Amino acid sequence: MVALAAILLCAGPVRSASMLPTCPDSPNCVSSLAERPSQRVAPFAFTGSAEAAHGRLMRLLEQDRSATVVDARKGWIAAEYRSRLFGFVDDLRFELDAAAGVFHVHSASRTGYWDLGVNRRRVEALRAKFAAGG
Repeated sequence: MVALAAILLCAGPVRSASMLPTCPDSPNCVSSLAERPSQRVAPFAFTGSAEAAHGRLMRLLEQDRSATVVDARKGWIAAEYRSRLFGFVDDLRFELDAAAGVFHVHSASRTGYWDLGVNRRRVEALRAKFAAGG
């Protein structure tokens, strides 16, 4: 039993009934549910109520001039980021896992093969602001 638990823990995140898409084979996507370690990022952890955390994420996205929130409902946020120079669109999604006290995150470019690390940097910058109470 212990060996099975160790195997499951080392295997990475388990996909459940998540609405988040899976990352494609291309390196222009990061997700807290990614199977590939090179695409994996940590989810956004929070303490306190899920509603307060949802509100904090919404405020961060609404303050970001590059972001447009396209869908926000209980436990779910979808936003689009448009690059200033070429107008490329990246999709950012958050999904609540209340039992774990996290928002899972997925950020991916709609076009192209490689994003030069833009999605990972965006997620990590948002995580830092979120963790700071932003």
